[in-house]
Amino acid sequence: MILRLFSFVVALYALGFILFAVSLGQPAPGEASAQAAVVLTGGSGRIEQGIERLEEKRADRLLIAGADPLVTQADLVEVTGGRERLFDCCITIGSESVDTRTNAEEAKAWIDAGGYDEIMLVTSDWHMRRAAFEFRETLGDDVTVIEDAVRTEPTLLTLFGEYNKYVLRRVGLLVGL
Repeated sequence: MILRLFSFVVALYALGFILFAVSLGQPAPGEASAQAAVVLTGGSGRIEQGIERLEEKRADRLLIAGADPLVTQADLVEVTGGRERLFDCCITIGSESVDTRTNAEEAKAWIDAGGYDEIMLVTSDWHMRRAAFEFRETLGDDVTVIEDAVRTEPTLLTLFGEYNKYVLRRVGLLVGL
């Protein structure tokens, strides 16, 4: 009986991983827009895609959440091709968060201060499921989260690590952690 239960759990875990790996986040549809966008740092193309959403007028404001405290606006202007006017008017650099959960908390304070009721969440495709989950848990039903994933080519190890983080976070919430 215990062996069957263990086999069932392993099979369920493996099936979940396969589904996770083949259903990565997608970019938001071209007509999708929001009052604001939140970019989670930590992967290539994320900040650039968030800035593109501003330039395309698909978002009016942008929070770059989880930036290293040593990174300055001048650093980001240089890295993103000299878009200083956007940084001056429309981009906030947040450096208070260190992981996905605290990214959501940092963003919530910014969203509440701005009075936004819809955001576009920008992160890597492999990270989107957990990030969107954390944001929805933190923001509740008051804020609509539009997923806008940056396409990547994640390794199997990256997918495996992210799937485990996602599963552990879901289980942690179920048991009250």
